Amino acid sequence: MEMFNGKVKNVAVVTRPETVEAEKAAELITKWFERKGINVFSAPDQKIRGAKKLKNPALLQLVVVLGGDGTYLGAVRMLKGHRVPTIGFNLGSLGFLTFTPAEEMMNTLKAALAGKLEVRNRAMVKIKKKPHKGEIETFYALNDLVIERGSLSRLISITITIDHVPITSVKADGLIIATPTGSSAYNLAAGGPLLHPEVKALVVTPICSHSLTTRPFIFPDDRGIVFTTDEMAVLTVDGVKSATLSHFDKVSVERDANDHLFLRNPGTNYFSIIKEKLKFGERN
Repeated sequence: MEMFNGKVKNVAVVTRPETVEAEKAAELITKWFERKGINVFSAPDQKIRGAKKLKNPALLQLVVVLGGDGTYLGAVRMLKGHRVPTIGFNLGSLGFLTFTPAEEMMNTLKAALAGKLEVRNRAMVKIKKKPHKGEIETFYALNDLVIERGSLSRLISITITIDHVPITSVKADGLIIATPTGSSAYNLAAGGPLLHPEVKALVVTPICSHSLTTRPFIFPDDRGIVFTTDEMAVLTVDGVKSATLSHFDKVSVERDANDHLFLRNPGTNYFSIIKEKLKFGERN
């Protein structure tokens, strides 16, 4: 178990947009960090009183997220692949990534600077859109990517290839490709399985498949997986529409060499979080 060293010179605070509670909390901790001689930065598209706009995420030693899971994923995008320990406080709704209650914020931040929090690695995936003609586009996801029909009124056909061998073609509204971290999000809502965050796998779950025999797939995350659509489709990465796919475009997915660094209190139990958030194991 790796412990956070507590040595922080520069910290970024990312807040849930247009939320009074988050704005007040951001100003509170900004002043608190500044009294300790720590430089505070806001996300480039946000404004926090007393904080500077972040221009270079490589300078950071800590990221504090105030909001829900969407806010947390925005902070991950802001880091642009840099491995900076990140902790989220729940000022949103469900909160799988931001599960620490807001009322525990100050005590938790004190524990962080005292070196009493642990760092956990969470798998990221690297996504490459390879068009039939044109330049390759690269994206990164902590939760998932979705290949969907978009505004089309008909199903699309998506071929799945692993290690250069086509294994199946799925006719559906789309596919969700989720990391273990993202398995509790859209994947779960679509009937996919929960994966423990430390499992080295990806889960591929069809969305409204036109076949009773099509079920979710679980693949090892160290294999090359490629998806090809038979017509126009939309690529969404961590909840953000990222690209339009044309016929013969390929989307390759593999685990990124750099994991995301997730900061939490020692002894945090994943199954306790699942039970609290989803009533896991409880009878109606």
